[in-house]
Amino acid sequence: MANRVRGIWLILLASAASPLCAQGITPALPPRQASNDDVIIVTAVPRGQNRLDSSISASVLSPGQIQVAAPRSAAEMFRALPGIRSESSGGEGNANISVRGLPLATGGSKYLQLQEDGLPILQFGDITFGNADIFLRADLNLQRIEAVRGGSSSTLASNSPGGVINLISRTGDREGGAIQLSGGIDYEEYRIDADYGGRIGEDWTWHAGGFYRRGEGPRKAGYDAQRGGQLKANLTRKFSNGFVRVYVKYLNDRTPSYLPTPVRVTGSDHDPRYRSLPGFSVRDGTFYSRHNRAQRTLGADNRPVTDDLGDGMHPVVKQIGLEARVEPGEGWTISERFRFADISGRFIAPFPALVGDAATVAAALGGPGATLRHATGPLAGQAIAAPAGLNGNGLLAQNVVFDTRLNQLDNITNDLRAIRDISIGEARLSLTGGLFLTRQRIDTDWTWSSVVSEVRGDGRAALVDIRTAAGVPQTDRGTYGYGASFFGNCCRRSYDARYDIAAPFAAFNYGHGGWTLAGSLRWDNGRVRGRVAGTDLGIGGPATSPVDVDGDGAISAAEARSTATPAIGAPVRYRYDYLSWSTGVNYRLAYGTSLFARYSRGGRANADRILFGPALRIADGGLSDRSAAVDFVRQAEAGLKYQQRDLALFATLFHATVEESNFEATSQRFLDRRYRAYGLEMEGSYQVGGFSITGAATWTHARITRDRVTPANEGNRPRRQARVVYSVTPQYQGALFTIGANLVGTGSSYAQDNEGLKLPAYAQVNAFVSVRPTAALMLSLSANNLFDVQGFTEAEEGSIPANGIVRARSINGRTMSVAAKLTL
Repeated sequence: MANRVRGIWLILLASAASPLCAQGITPALPPRQASNDDVIIVTAVPRGQNRLDSSISASVLSPGQIQVAAPRSAAEMFRALPGIRSESSGGEGNANISVRGLPLATGGSKYLQLQEDGLPILQFGDITFGNADIFLRADLNLQRIEAVRGGSSSTLASNSPGGVINLISRTGDREGGAIQLSGGIDYEEYRIDADYGGRIGEDWTWHAGGFYRRGEGPRKAGYDAQRGGQLKANLTRKFSNGFVRVYVKYLNDRTPSYLPTPVRVTGSDHDPRYRSLPGFSVRDGTFYSRHNRAQRTLGADNRPVTDDLGDGMHPVVKQIGLEARVEPGEGWTISERFRFADISGRFIAPFPALVGDAATVAAALGGPGATLRHATGPLAGQAIAAPAGLNGNGLLAQNVVFDTRLNQLDNITNDLRAIRDISIGEARLSLTGGLFLTRQRIDTDWTWSSVVSEVRGDGRAALVDIRTAAGVPQTDRGTYGYGASFFGNCCRRSYDARYDIAAPFAAFNYGHGGWTLAGSLRWDNGRVRGRVAGTDLGIGGPATSPVDVDGDGAISAAEARSTATPAIGAPVRYRYDYLSWSTGVNYRLAYGTSLFARYSRGGRANADRILFGPALRIADGGLSDRSAAVDFVRQAEAGLKYQQRDLALFATLFHATVEESNFEATSQRFLDRRYRAYGLEMEGSYQVGGFSITGAATWTHARITRDRVTPANEGNRPRRQARVVYSVTPQYQGALFTIGANLVGTGSSYAQDNEGLKLPAYAQVNAFVSVRPTAALMLSLSANNLFDVQGFTEAEEGSIPANGIVRARSINGRTMSVAAKLTL
C-alpha cells in the first residue's frame, strides 16, 4: 500500500524535479539582500530598530533563505542562524539548542528562548521531556525568523540571557496564498500545506494556514510515525493610530523522538572510527518498531495501562492571543501582547540503557544457562537457537521506555509596555517601561518501563523474552520490569508545579549624530507552588512493589519489579528574584557601517530539573541552597556591522561566564558548575547578478572553570562544544529556476566532559532546485544530507567501552523530497 501511495505522489509531482523542506516553506524565489535601512529587528528590543543602529547581534531569515537548507525540523532551520548551536538529531523536536559560548549540559534550550510572534512558546525551554521546540511547527504561515544573541535578550524577556529566536507569522498585509503538495522520494512523508490572507475592506486584514501530513518519517519505524498537523489564523483591525490583532493556533501532531542508538566504535578515544552495526544503520535506524507499539506499564494512579509507543512526541496546543498597539500622540506608543496556551501531550520513546551481545544480556538478566525467544512479531514464541547470529549482529538492547505524560504545560503570558519618544534638539531619546506577567504550569507523570529488544533498525525489531535455565520467565512479552529497572528503579515521578513570574522592566535609547546609547533593567520575581512525589525523593515506601499487571492472580518476575508512585510526596514552595541589566553603545561610521559594544548580565530561573535534587527541602518545599533557583550569565560583546546592497559582513567578539545547576534524565546526574567562553562570530553575504552566497561561522574557546560534583572536569572543554561551526550557502537564481546548496559543518568535540571519547567533525550538504513553468506554479526537488554522511551530535559514553558499542545520536541520512506549489 505504501509503495502504491508513493507511486501516485510521484506521478503527480514528477512533471519536474522539485522539493520542499518538510517544514512546508517554498517561496517563489529567494529574495535579494535587503538594504541596510530595511532590516528592522522587533525581537528582544523595546521597539523595532534598524540593526545597524542597535548594539546587539541580530539576524533575520526569510522563507527563501530557509528553503536552501532543506530543513526537516525547526532545529535544522536554526542551524542557518549565526552563533546558534542547534543539535538537530532528535527528530521534529527534542533538539538541544544554545547560543555561542553557552553550554549544553543537558537537553533543550536552557539559556535560549523560542518565541512565536514575540511571546514565549514555553517560559522554560528545557522542561524535561517538554522542550519548547516540540510545540513548534513552521509552515506557510511563517513570514520570517529573527534571532538575537545576548545583549538585550537578558532584559526584554525572562529566562533568556543567551538569546531569543522569534518566529513571526504572516498577517495578510499582502493578498494571496498558496497550496502545496509534497512527498518524500526515498522516505515516506506525504504532506499538504495551504495558506491565504488579504484585506477585508479598508481596515481589516486576515491570514490563515496550516498543514497536514502522514508517513513513516526519515527513519524506518515500520508504521506511520508522523501523523497530524497544525492550523493558525489571525485577524487584524487597523486604526489611524494603531491596530488590534487576534490570533489562534491549534497543533495536534505525532512525530518520533530519535534517542541514541548503538554504533560500533574502534580505534582510540582521541581517534575513533564510527560505523553502523550489521542490521542497524545509525543514519536511518531507530528502536521504534511495528512489533513494539503496545507498551504496558503502571499509570499515574498505579493501575495497569497500555500506552502506544507510536505516540512519540505528541504535542496538543490550543492557543489564543491578542496583540495591540496604539500611538495616542505626543510621542507615546503603548503596546500589549497577551496569550493563553492550553498545552498537553506526551513523550514516549525507547532509550538504550545498555547494548550487549545476546548471550551476555541473557545471562545477566536470567542467570547462567538462560534462554531467549521472540516475544512479539511474526516469530513470537519461537526460541532463538543461535543468539550470536541474531539479526547479523548478535546484540540485544536493554531499553528504558521514557513513557511520560505531559498533563498540563499551560502557559499564560502578558507583556505590556509604554514608550515615550522625546526630541532633545538634534538628539532622540526613547524611554520604555513595561510589566511582564506569566504563569507556567508543569504537570507531568513519569511512568517508565524496561524492555528487552532486538537491535534491528528496519522498523521490525521484536521484543525478546528471557527464561532461566529452569524455564522460569523473567520477562512478560519482552517487559523486564514495570519501572526503570535498567536505571536502578529510579525516576518514578509525578509533579505538578506552578511558576508565577512578574517582571517590571525599563529601557532607554539615546541617539545623537552617529551615536546610539542603550540600556535596560529587568527585575524578575518568581513564585513557585506545587507538589512532587516519586521514588527519587526517598520517602513514601520502597522503590519496587509487586503489582498484578496482567490480572491473572499471580505475580511474575517482571511484575515483582514494578515501580509505583508513592502516596507520600513533598511540597514545593519557594520564591526567588533577580536583577538583569544590559548596556551598549553603537556608532555609525558611515551609511552602511557601524561599530558596537555591549555588556549584559541576565538570569535563568531553574524549573522542574531541580525538583528532585539536593536543593529541595523535603520538609517544607523550600530551597536549601537559594543559589540553585537562578543561574546567571554575563556576556561582553563588541563587533563590526557592514552592509551595502550586494555585500554584508557582521563580526562579533564575545566573552561569557555562565552558572549551571541542572539534572540530566538519561544519566541521572545533577550538575553544579561554572563555565567561561570567548570567541568570534561572523556572518556575511555577497550577491552579483543572479548568484549569491551567504555564510556564517563561530569560533569558540570554552572551559569548565568549576565543577562541585566532579572537580576532575575543571579545565576541560564542555562536552559537545566544537571549536568551529559553520554554514555556507551558494545559489543561483535565473528567470525560471533557482538552484543552490547549503553546507553545514562542525569541528570535532568531546562526547562527555572528561575529554575522553571524541565526536568526529563532519560536514553535511543540502541541495535544492526549483523551476517555475508558469507564473503560478513552482516545482522543486530538495535533498537533505545529499551525500549521506554520518554526523554525531552526542554520545552517552565518555570512552570506548570494552565491547566497542557506543550509544550515540547521528543526524539523519539522505532524504529527498519533491513538491508542487500553486500560488493563489
